[in-house]
Amino acid sequence: MAKPKIATASLAGCFGCHMSLLDIDDRILKLVELVDFDKSPVDDIKKFTGRITVGLIEGGCCNEENVHNLQYFRENCDILVSLGECAIMGGIPAMRNTIPLKECLDEAYLNGPTVYNPSGKIPGDKDLPLILDKVYPCHEVVKMDYHLPGCPPSADLIWQALVALLENKPMDLPYEVIKYD
Repeated sequence: MAKPKIATASLAGCFGCHMSLLDIDDRILKLVELVDFDKSPVDDIKKFTGRITVGLIEGGCCNEENVHNLQYFRENCDILVSLGECAIMGGIPAMRNTIPLKECLDEAYLNGPTVYNPSGKIPGDKDLPLILDKVYPCHEVVKMDYHLPGCPPSADLIWQALVALLENKPMDLPYEVIKYD
């Protein structure tokens, strides 16, 4: 019998949630016994190889490529999980949401104190993904099935949630694994 598949993606975030996934330490060996990793930076598989049981998404959507990747995950995953505050609420990247996009681009490429840009142009190459007007949390783009809070979520939270999902059991997550005080 084929093992269930897990896929992961990092959108507009810092990759800290993937580091927390790797922080499950020796339980990673138990996880590999339970699942096959599919499309993920963990194994560098670039395209889905089949239907995915659980997709883990870190980061929000700040450009059209993030939106496309998130929609692609939703189409190919039975269960989709927002991993961390950037995926759930936009996180630190969403701090730009109160500033007009033009002002952000001007500061980043023209007026910032360390900017050296003799051309005086803001990058606009057709190969660069279009930046969105704001950073959107994942659930504002597609339906998300679960949210695992934290910045990043603890390794124990990720482990317990994954095991519950893979064993088709309710997520009975004790306060100790979701507290942040």
